Amino acid sequence: MSLTGSPRPADSNRAFGPRGADDIASATSTAPDGKPHHDEVDVIVDAWASVRPGLDTTPLEVLSRISRIARRLDQARNAVFTEHELDGWEFDVMSALRRAGEPFELSPGALVQQTLVTSGTMTNRVDGLERRGFVSRQPSPSDRRGVLVRLTPAGLRAVDAAFDALLHHERRLLAGMDDDARTHLAASLRTLLTAVES
Repeated sequence: MSLTGSPRPADSNRAFGPRGADDIASATSTAPDGKPHHDEVDVIVDAWASVRPGLDTTPLEVLSRISRIARRLDQARNAVFTEHELDGWEFDVMSALRRAGEPFELSPGALVQQTLVTSGTMTNRVDGLERRGFVSRQPSPSDRRGVLVRLTPAGLRAVDAAFDALLHHERRLLAGMDDDARTHLAASLRTLLTAVES
C-alpha cells in the first residue's frame, strides 16, 4: 500500500484519523505566497522523483488523494452512523427504500441491485432490520409468492435523521472549497468514474 502513498497500519491514525472541518479546510487552502499547501501525497511524489527521476508518478497525484479522501470519508460516515445507532449496511438498505418514494418499498431483488450484495446477504439484512422495527415485509400485489420490503415509520425517522446529520457533516468537509471548485471537482470525478467503471 505504501507504494501509492497509503499509510502503513502504524501511522494510520496520523494519516487517516478523524480531523475537524477546520483542519480539512486548512489543508485545501493556500499559503501566504499564494501557492497551494503541500500535502502528504506531494511528499511521497517528491520522494519517488528523487530516487527514480525517470518514473512518471503523476497518477499518484490524483489516485492517492482519492484513496486518502475515501478512507477519511468512510471514517466520518461511520462516526455519523454510530451516533445514530446504525450500521453502514442498515443505512444503505433503508436509504434505498427512502429514495424509492412513498410507500418506501422495494422488492428484495431491487434492493440487491441497488446495494450490490448477494440475495442471501440481503435476506439476512432485511431480517435484521425487521427485528429492529425499521422495515416490514408486505405481500407483493403483482406476485402471489413475492414480498416487498417497506420502511416502517420508525425506519423512516431513523434514516432521515442519519442522512440529515451526514449531509451536515459532509458540507463541513467541503467547506474549504467554493461552489465553483466543488462543481468542477464533481465534473472531473464524474469523468474519471465513468472511464473507470466502463
